[in-house]
This record gives sequence, structure tokens and C-alpha cells, in this order.
Amino acid sequence: MENNELLRRAEDLRERCERSGTVTHTGFLTPAERYAVEQWAKRAPDCRCVFDGGGEDCERTVCFFLPEYLEAEYFDASEYLRAIRLTAHFGAPGHRDYLGALLGMGIGREWLGDIRVTDNVAYIFCQPSVLRHLLSIEKVGRCGVTAEEVALSAVPAPKRSVRQVSFSVQSMRLDAIVGGMFKLSRTEAARQISAGNVSINYQVSLRTDFGVKEGDILSLKGAGKGTVTGTGGTSRKGRLFVYAEIYQ
Repeated sequence: MENNELLRRAEDLRERCERSGTVTHTGFLTPAERYAVEQWAKRAPDCRCVFDGGGEDCERTVCFFLPEYLEAEYFDASEYLRAIRLTAHFGAPGHRDYLGALLGMGIGREWLGDIRVTDNVAYIFCQPSVLRHLLSIEKVGRCGVTAEEVALSAVPAPKRSVRQVSFSVQSMRLDAIVGGMFKLSRTEAARQISAGNVSINYQVSLRTDFGVKEGDILSLKGAGKGTVTGTGGTSRKGRLFVYAEIYQ
């Protein structure tokens, strides 16, 4: 979805929430779409929203707009999201197999959240409107599957490990940070940025001098993704120490 269309939709949902006094929400957003909505929400007047994908560390999340009386800490996503478990028989389909089978049923990607696959079992977050249809699935790839609804709390958290890295830079320029995080020379980092291979907060950046800050998520095609977790202290040559986590 183009950002302009996405933000117009978000504004419409915010206004509808305010008028009706009820929770309104988007479909499942990609990380890039979520970031765009988060930045818009900071500027929107009296915007009260939370993001939830149904479970811990979800990449795809729904933006929920909350009426005045409902505090974020009391919001329960289980009223608006569902989960199913698919068990494959005589095989172990992959993420792409599950996604292809679901989209092949005519279900739009915005109605589907994360798909978590472990061995022959897949857990899928979804919106209630497509739950019944999803439960009718009988085959993924060449494997027969059994579908059942499960509680959101029954979906296991993803197994994710990170590698801690630290390095020093003259300034928080994108080319310097990319070079430090992914072990590249400054020249090679600049070349990768110019080639459109680097994203910051899920948006491609072609500016080598783009300013990076703590909490930003950087990715390099073919090398992976990581988060700048902090800065602090300087070397004897006056270079700033930067700390980051690389997802593995």
C-alpha cells in the first residue's frame, strides 16, 4: 500500500474512532507500513493508538485506534485477532508454502499476520473475518493439513538470537554505521547505499550522510538486519562508540 493511501486510511480510522467512541483498526501492516503510521501518529492531534500482531515479537502488526475512555494497558488484542494451528501430515512445508496456499484461497495479505513454522506445524495470526475460511484449508503444497483454532497465548514465541557488536565512528552517518555493523569499509558501505541495498527503518535510503539514531533498524541485502542499541563514550581519537545487535 502506498504511504499516502495508508496514512489517509489511518486518519479516517482515527476520526471514526473519535466520532463513534469505539476501537477501529487497520489490517496487518508490514514493518515499513507500521513505521510510517507511527511517525504520522506522533504528529496527528490527540492520536491514541497501539500496535499488536497477536503475539510476542510479531513483525506484522495491526494498528488499533483507542477511544478516550480506553487506556492502552487495558486493551485486549484477543478481542480483535485470532490464531490457527496447521499440522502437516507426511511432510514439513515451509513459510513460502503456507503463504502461497493461504493467498491461493483468495485471502488478502492484509488479513494475515505472522506465520510461524516449526517442523510440521505452523501457527498463523489472522483477523476474525477470515478465520472460518482459513479453517477449511486441507492442503499446503503436497501435504495434507489439519487446521484448528488456538488461543493467542498458545502460539509459541519465535526463537530469535542476536549478536552484539560495537565499533567507533566519527559521526552517526548511515555509511559509517552500515560499515561498522556489517564489517564493511566506508567505501563499500557507500557503494551499497548508492545501489539501493540499504534500508533504515524498512525504507530504502540512498543518502550516505543520512543521520542514524538509537533504536533505528538497519538492513543490508544479503547481509542481514540489526538495531542500533546505543552510543556512549569516545575513543582517544575522539570517535564515538556505537553498540548494535545483529539478528541471527
